Amino acid sequence: MQKYISPEGEEFIVEEQATNRLLNEGIPFIIIDIKERRLTIKEDDLFVYCNMQGNIPADNTSGLGFYTSDTRFLSCWELLLNGREPILLSTSAQRDYMAHIELTNADIREGEELKIAQETINIRRLRVLSGGLLERVRVKNYNPVPVELKLEMSFFADFADMFEVRGLRRATRGQLLQPKVNGDSVTLAYVGQDKVWRQTRIHLSQKPDWHRFDLNKIIIGYKLNLEPHGRAVLNFNVQPIIGEAKKELPNFNQALSNQRRSYEKWDRACTLINTDNELFNSVVERGRNDIRGLMTSSPEGSIISAGIPWYVAPFGRDSLIAAVQTMPLNTVPAKETIDILAHFQGKQVDTWRDEEPGKIMHEYRRGELAGLGEIPHTPYYGSVDSTPLFLLALSEYYKWTGDLVFIRKHRDAILAALAWIDTYGDVDGDGFVEYQRKSKRGLINQGWKDSYNAVAHINGELARGPIALVEVQAYVYYAKKRMAQVFRDLGEDQTVDKLEAAAAALKDLFNERFWVEEDGYFAIALDGDKAPVRTITSNVGQCLWTGIVDEAKAALVAKKLLDPAMFSGWGIRTVSKNAKIYNPMSYHNGSIWPHDNAIIARGLKRYGWLREAEFVATGLFDAAIHHAYFRLPELFCGFTRRGNNWPVEYPVACSPQAWAAGSMFMILQSILGLTPDAPNGILYVNNPTLPAWLNNVSLSNLQIGASRINISFSRQEGVTSFTVPKKEGKLRIVMEE
Repeated sequence: MQKYISPEGEEFIVEEQATNRLLNEGIPFIIIDIKERRLTIKEDDLFVYCNMQGNIPADNTSGLGFYTSDTRFLSCWELLLNGREPILLSTSAQRDYMAHIELTNADIREGEELKIAQETINIRRLRVLSGGLLERVRVKNYNPVPVELKLEMSFFADFADMFEVRGLRRATRGQLLQPKVNGDSVTLAYVGQDKVWRQTRIHLSQKPDWHRFDLNKIIIGYKLNLEPHGRAVLNFNVQPIIGEAKKELPNFNQALSNQRRSYEKWDRACTLINTDNELFNSVVERGRNDIRGLMTSSPEGSIISAGIPWYVAPFGRDSLIAAVQTMPLNTVPAKETIDILAHFQGKQVDTWRDEEPGKIMHEYRRGELAGLGEIPHTPYYGSVDSTPLFLLALSEYYKWTGDLVFIRKHRDAILAALAWIDTYGDVDGDGFVEYQRKSKRGLINQGWKDSYNAVAHINGELARGPIALVEVQAYVYYAKKRMAQVFRDLGEDQTVDKLEAAAAALKDLFNERFWVEEDGYFAIALDGDKAPVRTITSNVGQCLWTGIVDEAKAALVAKKLLDPAMFSGWGIRTVSKNAKIYNPMSYHNGSIWPHDNAIIARGLKRYGWLREAEFVATGLFDAAIHHAYFRLPELFCGFTRRGNNWPVEYPVACSPQAWAAGSMFMILQSILGLTPDAPNGILYVNNPTLPAWLNNVSLSNLQIGASRINISFSRQEGVTSFTVPKKEGKLRIVMEE
């Protein structure tokens, strides 16, 4: 019998049966059984993804679990009352870090005798994340007589890497060890093939009355004798431990208090947004809380994680777009995100990771498979747009803060990113940035629509690389334009001239090569033969944001985007209904993505298409109020809005998700027409136009550079005006046509 000694000196025995079951029978980690809504909470690098009862069923194949560091530290967590799953009354995860679940009992019988009538026992599960997972279970008897109950909790941890959970198959795994019960604690353990110990330590508020093993599950039980209207309270503190890294957990009340104070501090640091539409206020509040909840620390710094449950990790594209969206709210997440991405900027040519000097990463993982080098995410650099978006985020941060010291700190990173765009980014030297996968485990498509089938010709044939995406050229154009302004303030005029000339040349080339005259629209891409990929997509709409589109073509683009084939009533679809590849239930070929619509609305406003921008904003707002907690998900299905129907959910969309949470802030900035210029002490207000569902909007504690202002907008008889009731600092407010 093989034995292991833990870092704490405890002896563990290999759980042969469980390990073999995982390998030979194969728990199907691929996600196939999304049958009901899920409950998610997150704090820092910890998150729980469970069913609405708060359980993680042992046989679930939909990725439910308690996770940290890309590892599932609980794959089973089930509460039973007298051998049965309680009946759900209600569930709430209104606070990102906490869940509140109310349950009751079915009839409890002994043989034919009814011992306890249904709905006379209440089970309340309160769960909070703070350094670990803390759960308080309160059981209350509403009978006028004493009752005896048996409450059981089942635990198991498969310690699966997130990529296993998402479907990657492994030939072998590490050693799963037998669970241990020591008085008031339970320990689950695993020694990975990377030689790292991973443990789940469950501290119990009282020693269980019994425990037993069921295959690889451990079940602990309590006998509860409750007086009339009496209650019992049990606490379960779950601590994930990697290697020797462990820390003391706060108690439940301390954890809850810590989290409340943390969110209150975040709120005080943010711009306060208030309107006369309470539903819109709820949508904005939800986005503000979700951005705070998605902030994740690491040894290298803090970053906005992309989304729960599949993408709680540092990202390039997703984190940068969310950073740009939320700067009117708070610039600190953007600053921290830029710092960490600069830290991981590519230094060498590494085809396994699609890394090149100056390139900004796509995704970074810290689980067992990353440690073993079985996946390239250490970090992985396979996104073609992260690098220009990095430059855009830096320039936008500078516009909001005027922080030239921060710009100088990252000057070398800026120059390296610009060099990557002009060398490695332009594979064939034609003036456009292209991508083609080099890593055998990398992404085939490396734009924001990174599904394998996301770039297809009008006959449905997949485009072959190297592929130059339409929106990527727009990002590059805008990045060079914006960086020219930055280098002007740095006093580097030669670089300014070079960047401005390059941007102007790219704009001319773009409008010549990507424009398809017979379609009256831009191609989504140029393929490896430089042939236009003519499928009508939303990617083109994002180009409006950057200003790369010629004025004469912008009207045709706006018209196509708001055509019923593209605009569903809830938002603009990723692909036209008329396209051969259209499927409203697909991930990228017909669905609706909030961040995509927010960027498009910003672009429509830029070109003066106010009515069209309002249509997009209204559709997105209406979609938000039809989702749980007024939260926009990563995406939803692209079915047409008809009558009183609701937007159709996409079953495995991340929620909360960073650039969905940030979308309403970008929409609001567009509606109000706010353009900061902190280096010159100016806030430009360009044609503010409140939609019909907003009459008054006030922003308090809005920070531009060293100044803070309160600014209020109101709409009367279709005309929007504004006032500035409070201003601290030397900021000038300028109306801009």
